[in-house]
Amino acid sequence: MLRRQVLFGSAGCLASGCAARARVPVAPERTSSPSPSVGRYESTLWSFSTASYWVEGDDGVVVFDTQFLASEAKSVLDAAEAVTGKPVVAAVVLHPNPDKFNGTSTFQARGVEVLTSTQVLAAIPAVHAQRLRAFGDRYAPDFPPVPAAPDAFGDTTTTLRRAGLELTLHVLGAGCGTHHVVVQWKDHAFVGDLVANGAHSWMELGMLDRWQDRLGELEAMGVDFVHPGRGPSAGRGLLAEQRAYLREAAARADAVASAGLGAAAAKTLEEQIVAAYPKHRFRAFVGIAAPELLARAREEPGPHSA
Repeated sequence: MLRRQVLFGSAGCLASGCAARARVPVAPERTSSPSPSVGRYESTLWSFSTASYWVEGDDGVVVFDTQFLASEAKSVLDAAEAVTGKPVVAAVVLHPNPDKFNGTSTFQARGVEVLTSTQVLAAIPAVHAQRLRAFGDRYAPDFPPVPAAPDAFGDTTTTLRRAGLELTLHVLGAGCGTHHVVVQWKDHAFVGDLVANGAHSWMELGMLDRWQDRLGELEAMGVDFVHPGRGPSAGRGLLAEQRAYLREAAARADAVASAGLGAAAAKTLEEQIVAAYPKHRFRAFVGIAAPELLARAREEPGPHSA
């Protein structure tokens, strides 16, 4: 069980403009991780129940992902330091989505070194501009107006030594984002949105075949514990569950694309994927992804993410 966790829930909504932001403490969730050195913070539903993790070292703490809003970034820092009694000395941005990088400047203002790969860093400005147009007004002044600027550790897999910890930063290609960093510490992998548990995946880019390649790389790491971008941590079986989810989404997209449903196709695909996973949160993620999933299925008919 993850002993050191700070979890919050809230009333709120994803697709509408509601402003329910109050944090309501809930009981820590149970996971299969045995390490008291690993901590987890979950944001409010208003900022998509985004998970940030930390690992406690001998003389400090390293955090993975900096949150969607500046206020949540501050809460991660406060929680990690309160629980461990040690300073956060470094953070790693795992891929170029705003729920991973938006809190960078808040971390840096507290003297925290924020790192990512050269590839992720290069992708951040364009993603930030797109998401600022979509979310800036709704989340002002909590959504950073300028793109995050973490430091780049390089463009290949490397070992990072901070806070008395030895971390492997794996540089991976496209999956749910255009580029990824996966952090391996001992038999733990911190994977961002490459894996979700009990939530729909962020499939907007539609690259499910390349995403399957990333999952194969994660399996080859031989880790025992997987810490996803949304939902509770679990054992390596979570990778197989994510593979099955992507295969289901791809198969549904192929079938709907072949059915000639015209304007109804995207909604039909959304409904089919949601029906296949009725307990998953964040249905809106599927609706956002459906047009691109269909476009790719029409370009490449037949199974394309086995």
